[in-house]
Order: sequence, then structure tokens, then C-alpha cells
Amino acid sequence: MSLLEIANLGKRFGGVVAVDNCSLSVATGSITGLIGPNGSGKTTVFNLVTGFIPRDRGDVVFKAQSIAGLPPDQIYGLGIGRTFQLARIFPRLTTLENMLVPVRRAGWRALLSQRQWSHEQDRAMDMLESMDISQVAGTLGGALSYGQRKLLELAAVMMARPELVLLDEPAGGVNPVLLERIADHIRQLNAQGVTFLLVEHNMGFVMKLCDEVVVLHQGRVIASGNPRDVRANPAVLDAYLGA
Repeated sequence: MSLLEIANLGKRFGGVVAVDNCSLSVATGSITGLIGPNGSGKTTVFNLVTGFIPRDRGDVVFKAQSIAGLPPDQIYGLGIGRTFQLARIFPRLTTLENMLVPVRRAGWRALLSQRQWSHEQDRAMDMLESMDISQVAGTLGGALSYGQRKLLELAAVMMARPELVLLDEPAGGVNPVLLERIADHIRQLNAQGVTFLLVEHNMGFVMKLCDEVVVLHQGRVIASGNPRDVRANPAVLDAYLGA
């Protein structure tokens, strides 16, 4: 059963076709990888799905409901979260305060009682502990290492309890030890019922982590399937070698 369906999605920037009749699906409970050479349209697809830029054509369906044309805050409210290539955190807020921002965005009504607010603080600390960064709960975001910012961004996204998380280059710029930790965290969250769609250039990371892999080239899907089949697909090899 598909949680997310992208149908015939298209986007131009002037004379440049960034996404060209792109269609793909993300199965509920899966970890799906979206790969392709530089400039193939991967991040543009993420921006179209999450409402950061308007589509020219096509549809985006989440839980059997079209979300095309909705603004990002409404899309997040439906149960979609995302990270970015460069971790977006608040450098002048502490790690714990960064965790509570998504809760505030979800609406103040649920947090009117001190008891509920205390519960969310406890949950934030539990999430930080699960990400192995509870020791920096009181540290300003701007003082965190690059890897800690990556983990914080993922932890903060999870505070809104999303059903689907879009990860934009989770492995980018991190060392091998942290890379394995990030993969473990994704697997743990997936085992708890969270579905993932991730864009990533690290093929080893994708092939070990993902159930399904979709390949974009020049804005179009040229292959999809299990990691082993995709890796051996001649069209995929040609796209990467040509790039």
C-alpha cells in the first residue's frame, strides 16, 4: 500500500526542465531511496512534495489525499516531515529549545496545560537520548558539531510525530562512524512505523539501508526496484557514467 504517490510531476525554471513527468510511489513502512546524478531533480522533487515551490503540473497524493498546492505548514500538519541538505536549526536556541519548536508549530491549544508542556519536554529529552545527543541539551545550536546538528534536525522533525519523513542527504559530510549511527537511527524509527524517502549520493549507504530505490535522470524516473536490481541496471550505469 502506498503512503505517497507522485504522478506526472513537472517543474520548469525558465528554459530549464528540472522535473519532467516524474511518477513514483513510496510504500507504507518502507525506506525508499531517491538517487541520480547531480542536477537530476531530486531536491526539486522534495521541494514540490513539501510545498516549498509550486508545481507546473502533476499531482502529489499523501494517504489518498491530494496535497498538491498546499503550503508547507499544512503539509507538515498532515504528517510529513523533512530535513535539508544543510541542517536547519536555530543557532541561538539550545538543543532542547530546538526540539520544542516543532511542537509549538503544531499548535498551542495542545500545550495550554503545564502538564502537557512538561510531557513534551520529557519526550524531547527522550528523543535526544535516543539520538545520543542528550548530553548537549543545554548547548546552543550554533555551538554544535556538524554531525550533532544533523542528529538534532532529525530528532526535531520527529517531535511532530510524522508518518513520512523526507531526508535530504542525511549522509552528506559526516564521518563513517556517525554515518552508521544515522543509519541505525533511521532503522529504529522505521521499525516504529515511520516511512522514509531519502535523497542521497552515498551509494553504499543507500544500498544497505533502502528497501526500494528510484533513479532520476534529467527529471525523469529511469529505473526503480530493489537495490540489487537497480545497481545492475544498464540505464542507471549509463546515467551516472554520462554525468
